[in-house]
Amino acid sequence: MRKENPIRNAKTLRRLLLSAYDAGKRNLPWRGETDPYRIWVSEVMLQQTRVDTVIPFYGRWIERFPDIDTLAVAEEDDVLRVWQGLGYYSRARRLQEGARVVRERYGGVIPETSEELISLPGVGAYTAGAVASIAFGESVPAVDGNVRRVLSRLFDLPNPSFAELRALAGGLMDPERPGDFNQALMELGALVCVSRSPLCDGCPLGSVCLALERGTVEERPKRKSKKPVPEVDVRVLVVVARDEAGELHFLLRKRPEKGLLAGMWEFPSVEVNGGRGISEFPAGTPAPATWIRFSAMEEVTHLFSHLKARYRPTLYLVEGREDPAGELSGCQWVSASGLGRVPLPVAQGKIARAALKTLAS
Repeated sequence: MRKENPIRNAKTLRRLLLSAYDAGKRNLPWRGETDPYRIWVSEVMLQQTRVDTVIPFYGRWIERFPDIDTLAVAEEDDVLRVWQGLGYYSRARRLQEGARVVRERYGGVIPETSEELISLPGVGAYTAGAVASIAFGESVPAVDGNVRRVLSRLFDLPNPSFAELRALAGGLMDPERPGDFNQALMELGALVCVSRSPLCDGCPLGSVCLALERGTVEERPKRKSKKPVPEVDVRVLVVVARDEAGELHFLLRKRPEKGLLAGMWEFPSVEVNGGRGISEFPAGTPAPATWIRFSAMEEVTHLFSHLKARYRPTLYLVEGREDPAGELSGCQWVSASGLGRVPLPVAQGKIARAALKTLAS
């Protein structure tokens, strides 16, 4: 017998989905929360990031910034440092911007409707729907990548638009348990209705899935062809000085407030694409002749969302810690013991550890 459109079986679908969710949902630190701030934090962290990666970061974040007010008044460097290692650092900056807006516009109380939530910096339709439904019980869909995949297969749609998916999710929504319904769809997409080799035999919605009936599950939704990831060659100056007590200090600079890794700290560097070389970079420093080229270091490779960076560091030893000038005038000396107190991207942390290892050998 041919299956009906899932919308016509919405009541059955809700029952099957929520029963499976109640019986087998994961025990996550933010699950069961009704605090909208904590739900907001978890949803932002989970964007483009695996759950098992997020769990320890979520705990550290809540310990350091337990509420809206604490986050709103924090130093940006502190915010980025706590986020350090989670990637996509603009999420942390937007989260703090949103906290400041809530504090100034709403007296520190997070608004309860998705319409108001979506007006906050960095809050899109998905995050607004997730927070509003889970924290406040608003019957509004929250469509992320997992939900898109589930709905595309349920309705056998090759390339549905976001508006179409929201309308379909809204038609299926459980009005009594909207937050649980949204989380159940996400959970199904994360654990069962996965992108490749989905576990259809164990899917609670198999009886109402049109793609399963038609044999098109692996084709839904249609996958975009992957573009080759561009590579950049980055020459890095690792400049090290030792103070009177023998402690090592690194020369670091803060990245611009906009763009990739905005506001983070890094070793001075320059991209080399057939142009400037490392020998040209120190021009304008106070006394480049006093720089002792200690060693070339191992290459560090890091994959960003849109490019692959090859960092080629060269280690220099400097006598004294003169204030840098010229092209390095924006740099500051940071002690090796103080590296953990500045927001340092993952690749830069690898370079610092490699430098310490080289110096110790």
